[in-house]
Amino acid sequence: MITLYHLPLSPNSRRVWITLIEKGLDFQLVEVNLGGDQFKPEFLAMNPFHHIPTLVDDGFNVIESLAILDYLEAKYPTPAMLPKDAKDLAVVKMVELVSVNELLPALTPIMAVIFDLPKQDPEAIEKSKTKINTVLKFFADKLENRPYFGSDNITLADVVAGTIVPWLPQAGISLDEYPQLKTWCDRITVRSSWETTQTTPEMIVDFKKLLMSRQS
Repeated sequence: MITLYHLPLSPNSRRVWITLIEKGLDFQLVEVNLGGDQFKPEFLAMNPFHHIPTLVDDGFNVIESLAILDYLEAKYPTPAMLPKDAKDLAVVKMVELVSVNELLPALTPIMAVIFDLPKQDPEAIEKSKTKINTVLKFFADKLENRPYFGSDNITLADVVAGTIVPWLPQAGISLDEYPQLKTWCDRITVRSSWETTQTTPEMIVDFKKLLMSRQS
């Protein structure tokens, strides 16, 4: 049995959740309250770094979301979510890593805008927007005219980028300059896996409270 320990609003968690759904796997979800659950001995026994997501598959613990995705692809290869062609595979991996290492960190100052927090840093926000637009141009170039990154079918790159990019308009970052990327965004967000894992207003309120507590 597969168990995913997660926080629904976390893009790191959601990318694993979506992949489990896209692969049609049976799994159970355990929500982790980051107000302290992550430091409990039973959770630290699975993940000593007290992070989510953490996946347990028949007693085998996997941490770090990208490692979890690669594990799921290797153990449950149908449907395939990584292309075989070397260049296509490179596109997928580049998009995954740029999403995690460039786009997600750039969103930190933007979170204050998305969740309407009282403390905002206009200078940091503008720098973030510049970085984010560099990422979006890179994504648009790598998408080319294909429906998904590196493939005609959904890949892990779509899952990783697709749990971040749809949030950008809420921060005032338009996708209008990148029409093929906007079309891609519209395409993936209507998939049942995205709709199933969509955040609820209650989740957003709870996450805002968590962010505000960290600002104080």
